[in-house]
Amino acid sequence: MPKIRVLIADDAVVIRRLVSNCLDEDPDIEVVGTAANGQIAIAKIEQVNPDIIILDVEMPIMDGLQTLAAIRKIHFRLPVIMFSTLTERGAAATLDALSLGATDYVTKPANVGSVGIAIQRVREELIPKIKALCGRRAPKSIFVPSHANGEARPFSETKPVAPARVDILTVGVSTGGPNALSVLFQRLSKNFPVPIVIVQHMPPMFTRLLAERLASISGFPVREGVAGAVLRPGEVWVAPGGFHMEVERNKEEVRLRISEGPYENSCRPAVDVLFRSVAQAYGPGTLGVVLTGMGQDGLRGSECIREAGGRILAQDEATSVVWGMPGAVSQAGLAEKVLPLPELALEINRRVHAGSRPAGTPGLAENSIGKPLPSVP
Repeated sequence: MPKIRVLIADDAVVIRRLVSNCLDEDPDIEVVGTAANGQIAIAKIEQVNPDIIILDVEMPIMDGLQTLAAIRKIHFRLPVIMFSTLTERGAAATLDALSLGATDYVTKPANVGSVGIAIQRVREELIPKIKALCGRRAPKSIFVPSHANGEARPFSETKPVAPARVDILTVGVSTGGPNALSVLFQRLSKNFPVPIVIVQHMPPMFTRLLAERLASISGFPVREGVAGAVLRPGEVWVAPGGFHMEVERNKEEVRLRISEGPYENSCRPAVDVLFRSVAQAYGPGTLGVVLTGMGQDGLRGSECIREAGGRILAQDEATSVVWGMPGAVSQAGLAEKVLPLPELALEINRRVHAGSRPAGTPGLAENSIGKPLPSVP
C-alpha cells in the first residue's frame, strides 16, 4: 500500500524539522514537502499531491485561516489538520478553522521539558489522526467488530423496557465534533424539555470557547461544566477540558461532578465516564447519542445506558469525519438507530417531546419507583 503523503506548513524551522522527523519514522507515512507560509503551501499542493496537510495557524504572508479558505476553494475533501498553540488565541483560531472546513487539529507541544517528550507527543497525537483521516488501519486500541465485514449489528433488546420517556440527553463526540455539534444544536427544538450533557474531546480553554460558540449560534444556554451545577431542562453543559464530568443524583437534585480521575480510552474528559454516571442517575430515562470521532470512547458507557434501559442513537458513517466512536457502538449492536447528522436532530426532537413531560412542567427525572422528582428553584 502506498505511503500517506504529508505536506507540512509551519513558519518555524524547528517545528517543521521536528514534525518531519517524527512522521518519517513511521513506515506508513512520507513527508513529501514543507512550506514556511500558506502561499508556498498552496503552490506545493499541485507539485507534491499530498494526501493530507498539517497547517500551522499563525504564519506570515498567509496565515492558517487564509490558507485553509484558499485550499477549500480548490480541494474540498483534502484532509487538513490544524497545528495550533494551547492558548486562548490558538483555541479561538482553531475553532474558526474548524468552522471553515479544517478536518481536525492537534495542539503544539509546549513547555514539555525536552525534545524527546515533544516528539513523543506529536507521535501519539498526530500520527493516529493522520492514519484515521486517510483511511488506514485504526490504532490497536480501537474496537474491532466481530463481524468480518464491519457492518452494523442489528439492534436488539437485552430486556423488556417501558415506552421510552426521555429525562436527559447525553452526547459523546470527538474528531469533527465542533461542526457536528453546531449542526445538531441549530436543529434541536428551542423549547427543549430536558437537560443536555456533552463530552467533546478537547483540551482546556477549547471547551469553554466551544460552549460559548454553541450558545451564540444556537440560542441554547451552553456552558462549560462546573462542580455542583444543578441540571435543569433546556440547559447544556460541556465537560471542561482536562477533567471528567459526571452527574450525581442527591435526593431531589441532579448535579454535576468534576474530577481529575484516571484517563479512560486515553481521554479526559471521557465519554464512558459521563455515560456511566448518567445511566446510574437517570436509568431508562437516558437518551445517549454518539457522534463522529476516532477511537471507541463511548462504547462501554453505551453498554451501561442500554443495561439501565436507556437508548442509544449514533451518527452514520457517511456524515462522520471519522466513524470510530459511532461505528464501534453501531457494530456492537447498541445503537437503536444509525442516522445522518441532520436526521439525528429530528429523531432527538421527536423522542424528547414524545417521551418527556409537557413543556413548562417542572421536574428533573423519575426516581427508582417511577414518581416524578420535583424541580429545584
